[in-house]
Amino acid sequence: MSSFFENDSPSNLAEYSVSELSGSIKRTVENAFDQVRVRGEISGYRGPHSSGHAYFSLKDDRARIDAVIWKGTFSKLKFRPEEGMEVIATGKVTTFPGSSKYQIVIETLEPAGAGALMALLEERKRKLGAEGLFDPERKRRLPFMPKVIGVVTSPTGAVIRDILHRISDRFPVHVLVWPVKVQGEGSGDEVVNAIRGFNEFAPGGPIPRPDVLMVARGGGSLEDLWSFNDEAVVRAAAASDIPLISAVGHETDWTLIDYAADVRAPTPTGAAEMAVPVKAELEAQLASLAARLQGGVSRQMDQRRQAVRALLRALPSLDQILALPRRRFDEAAAGLGRGLELNTLNKRRSFERTASQLRPDILSNRIAERRQQLGERMTRAERTIERMLDRSRARIERADAVFATLPSRLEAQTGRARDRLGNLVRHADTAIRHQLTRARSELTAQERILQSLSYKNVLKRGYAVVRDEDDRPVSLAAALSTGAAISIEFADGRIGAMTGDDASPPSSSTPPSGTALSKKRVTKPAEPAAPPKQGSLF
Repeated sequence: MSSFFENDSPSNLAEYSVSELSGSIKRTVENAFDQVRVRGEISGYRGPHSSGHAYFSLKDDRARIDAVIWKGTFSKLKFRPEEGMEVIATGKVTTFPGSSKYQIVIETLEPAGAGALMALLEERKRKLGAEGLFDPERKRRLPFMPKVIGVVTSPTGAVIRDILHRISDRFPVHVLVWPVKVQGEGSGDEVVNAIRGFNEFAPGGPIPRPDVLMVARGGGSLEDLWSFNDEAVVRAAAASDIPLISAVGHETDWTLIDYAADVRAPTPTGAAEMAVPVKAELEAQLASLAARLQGGVSRQMDQRRQAVRALLRALPSLDQILALPRRRFDEAAAGLGRGLELNTLNKRRSFERTASQLRPDILSNRIAERRQQLGERMTRAERTIERMLDRSRARIERADAVFATLPSRLEAQTGRARDRLGNLVRHADTAIRHQLTRARSELTAQERILQSLSYKNVLKRGYAVVRDEDDRPVSLAAALSTGAAISIEFADGRIGAMTGDDASPPSSSTPPSGTALSKKRVTKPAEPAAPPKQGSLF
C-alpha cells in the first residue's frame, strides 16, 4: 500500500520535459505573433556582428524587447539602424529556448515617420556644421575650362547619359565615370571609395587626374537619397582635394553632400553646364574680341599716321637745317690758308728764341753747378754713415759688458733654486713621515677592532668549533651522523674525532675505551706574519 501511494501522482496533469515545454511555447508565440509591427527606439546597437547579423533592442518608456536582423535581411534594408533612432519594425516574435527569452526577428525596418527622419537629418547637419565642414571659406572655385571631368554615378541610369550628352553639346572633354550604387545598402561606401579613388590619381599618371568631380543622382524621396546624407559621404566630399559639384536629386531636393560640396547644382544636367563652358559661345566671343582687337589696331595706326604727318609739318626743311653749318664751313675753309701761314711764322720765331739760349758756356756752367750739388750730397751721406757706425759700436760695447756679468748672475740664481729645492725635499719627507704615522695608527686601531670581533677570542673562553670532513662549520648535532669524521678547533689548535651514540660526559680527563671522540693530532695555529715595513721614498 505504501508503494502505491509513493508512485501515484498528486494530480492528473500531463508531464512535459523542459525541451517539450520550450518548444510548445515557441510554436504558440510564433503562431500568435507571426507578423507584427512594433514601434520603438533602438538601444544597444553596436553595428553588425562578425557573422553579419545585427543584435539590439527596441524600447519605449515602459518596456524593452530584444531584436535581431539576420544577415540576408540586413543587406536589403534601405536604412541602417542607428543608436537612439525611433523606427517601425516589421517581423515575427519568437523565443530562444536556450535562455527562456523572446525576441522579434525583424524583416523590414523604416523610420517612425518623416518627422523622425528629418530630426535625425537636422541633428547630423548640426553636428557636421559645428565641425566646420560646411563653411564657405573651405569651398573652392571651379576651373574655367577643365580637361578631365570625373563623374560618380550609376552607369545604367539616365543621369550619366544626360551628363555626357550635355557636355558633348557644350564643350567635349575627357569624362571618367566611376560606377557606384546610388541607393540601398553599401551605396554610401561606394560613393566614398569613388571620391577618394579619384583624389588618389597621380598627376601625369596612366589614368589622367580629373580637374573637377561630379557626384550625380536622379530625383527621389528622402529615403531614396538617404545614402548622400551618410556622414562618411559628407566627410569624403569635404576632404576632396579636387573641386566637387553635388548634383543629387532635383532642384528642390537637398542632401548633406550639397552643403559639403564646393558647388551645388540643381540637377545633373545643371552640373554639366557648370562644369564646362559653351564652345560656340567661346568661339563667338573670341571672334568678337579678335574683331575688336583688329579695329583697335587699325584706329591706333591711323592716329599714329596723323600724328607723324603733323610732326612732319612742324619740322624745318633739310636746306634750312644745313644752311648755318654750311656757312660756318665755308668761312673756316676760307681762313685756313692764312691760319697755316701765321702758325708757321709763330713756330719759327719760338724756335729762334730757344736756339739763342743754347751756347757752350751756359751748358758748362750748368754742368759745374750739378757736379757741386752732387759732391755736397756725397759728403752729407758719408757723415751720416759714420754717425750710424759710431752708434752701432756703442751698442756692441754695452752688450759685451752685459754678457761679461751673465755667468755670475746665473750661478747666483742656481744657488737660490738649489736651496729652495732642498727645503721642498725636507718638507716632503716630513709630510710623508706624518702620513705614515697616521696610517700605522689607523691600521693598529683596525687590527684591535678585528681581534675583538674574531671568533678565536671566544675559543679562549672554553668554546670550540666543530667542522665536518669538508671543513665546514657544524652548528647542529642533527647535521652529523654516527661514525662521521669531524675536526674540533680549540684556542690552541685542532684535533680529529669520530662521532658516536653515547651522549653522557666523561667522568675524568682521560676518555675511556669506546668513547665517542678519539684524538688524532693537534695542530697549533700559525703565528700571524708581521706587516711589511714602509721604506723611505728618498
